[in-house]
Amino acid sequence: MAISLSVVLLLAIVLVVLIRGGSLKAGPAVVAVLFGFFLASTGMADEIQRFLNSIADTVNSIRF
Repeated sequence: MAISLSVVLLLAIVLVVLIRGGSLKAGPAVVAVLFGFFLASTGMADEIQRFLNSIADTVNSIRF
């Protein structure tokens, strides 16, 4: 739960920056948000979550 909230917050910030910077207009941004919302209710949601969790675990395991 904590990682998905962090990802949602990060993506929301990126979306706001893109809209404010003029790289992304409001219409396509709304479509992207709705696409993500409806994608979350499909059968692919679990696979996407597992993929993102594996990426987060990999990044977390990197030692500098």
